Amino acid sequence: MRIVDTIPHPAMTISIFQMNDKYQVKFEAGPMEQTFKFRVDDIGNLENLKQKITEDFIATTYARFNDMFAQFKLTLE
Repeated sequence: MRIVDTIPHPAMTISIFQMNDKYQVKFEAGPMEQTFKFRVDDIGNLENLKQKITEDFIATTYARFNDMFAQFKLTLE
């Protein structure tokens, strides 16, 4: 797996990897991560993938981190 691009964001690290016939978009925030996998056959090329990772997609992913972090904190109590 190799990193092929990143998407800048002030609160998360967003990395795009390519391995075999898949792209993986990995979002990292603190101790948590979310990874979305896309088949190259479904997406086409890297630019098409980046166009699908819209501001709404990123905002929804970021909001999900808030829920994940709340659950994470509960497990530490």
